[in-house]
Amino acid sequence: MASSVVRATVRAVSKRRIQASRAALTLTPSAVQKIKELLKDKPDHVGVKVGVRTRGCNGLSYTLEYTKSKGDSDEEVVQDGVRVFIEKKAQLTLLGTEMDYVEDKLSSEFVFNNPNIKGTCGCGESFNI
Repeated sequence: MASSVVRATVRAVSKRRIQASRAALTLTPSAVQKIKELLKDKPDHVGVKVGVRTRGCNGLSYTLEYTKSKGDSDEEVVQDGVRVFIEKKAQLTLLGTEMDYVEDKLSSEFVFNNPNIKGTCGCGESFNI
């Protein structure tokens, strides 16, 4: 059974057009490094899975879990040796999104910079498209 990795925040990116890219999701170097760190202690897991679920005051929220295999309808993104699987329900919401990992004095979290988001809640944990 999969378990949650860490907390994630979403940010709407204004004035940015979706551009065709090789992958539905791109990872920043800090996100790649953090995923490698997290998977180092979990040799039976092959990557992380990104999904969405209905939650929060604005509709949808991203989920992150460790995964041992690729699901039948998952889209696989491989970048710099890191494997990220996108659940079918989340694939359209992630087109053109950049996944980053940010650390500051009070928190550390994955951040999804998503140009498709129309609105977010005040805390940044839920969004709508």
